[in-house]
Formats: sequence, structure tokens, C-alpha cells
Amino acid sequence: MGKIVYIMGKSASGKDTIFKELQKEKEFSFRTLVPYTTRPMRTGEKNGTDYFFTDENGLEEIRKAGRLIEARAYHTVYGIWNYFTADDGQIDLSRYHYLMVGTLQSYQSVRRYFGESAVVPVYVELEDGIRLQRALERERRQSRPGYAEMCRRFLADETDFSEDRIAAAGILRRFVNEDFNCCLEEIRGYLRALL
Repeated sequence: MGKIVYIMGKSASGKDTIFKELQKEKEFSFRTLVPYTTRPMRTGEKNGTDYFFTDENGLEEIRKAGRLIEARAYHTVYGIWNYFTADDGQIDLSRYHYLMVGTLQSYQSVRRYFGESAVVPVYVELEDGIRLQRALERERRQSRPGYAEMCRRFLADETDFSEDRIAAAGILRRFVNEDFNCCLEEIRGYLRALL
């Protein structure tokens, strides 16, 4: 039986970079799925690779069809942006392991949908000052930096990833990303023992 390894952490904690490195691992042969979003495409992103970029109507069609696994709405400085995962045929746990990345809230929804035994949490954390610096550097590389939205995300993470919410989600193991290579190796070891 396959598992879904779900990587999560606050904004700019390194979760996306860890996701990309684990994606390359031949040892685990992870499959990935492409989530959906209603937000605008960022510089360097590709439709169907990073996300399926859609609109409110696309989200409602999936919801009405009963294929919505999880959805999150963010009230950004640009309006409401939705992120969601659809049961669109990308996941076959009878044959494969999968790798996903997202928030604590989305992890809980995926776990409810597929069952606790099918989803393995990987919680990545990093000191706030380093996270803020990384977020600022990433935003500066955008063709139109959105500093206000970057700050909103950073502050929202304090609530979204509060200690109470982490505990309520059943997260027992944390991976500190101060040294990327050490953190990645620790995660690899954890997954070897579980998969």
C-alpha cells in the first residue's frame, strides 16, 4: 500500500526545496500531483507543472462533482486566492507512494480524505528571522514584488502554525532546516524507516 508523504511548514521554511530534492530521489520513486490555485501565476511557474491555474468557476465545478479533497482560501492584499487538491485521477495508493507539499490545514484534510495510516507528516521549521530574510530575497526576484502579501503570509503563519494547531494535527516529529543537507538527510532516514 502506498503512502502520501506530506511536507509542510511556514512560508520560506525550505519545504518547497526539500520537496524538489525528494522528488529526485530514485530510492523512494515518489509520484507527485499537481495542485490547483486561483492565484495568478508567478514568474517561472508553469501551468500543469507547479499548479493547475484556474478560477472560481473551476473550483466550483470540482466541488460540485464531489472531487474536492481539500481547499484553502486566503484573503490576500490582492483578493481571495484559493488553493486546492482534487481527486482527478492523479493518486493511486494501491501502486505508488506520493509526495505533497502544503499547509497544516491541507495536511489534515488530506489525512481525513485518505485515512491517517496513508499520510506521513514531515514538518519543516526554521527560525523566524531566517525565514523572513529568505522570503524577502525570493520576493525581490519577482517581476513585480508583492511585499505586502509576503508580510501578510508571514504574520498569518503565526496563527496557522501555532503550537496548539501543530499538536492538534498530531505532528510529533519536526525537522529543523538550519543546515539544508543535514535536514534533508534526517528526513531521508525518517522516510526509509516508514516506507
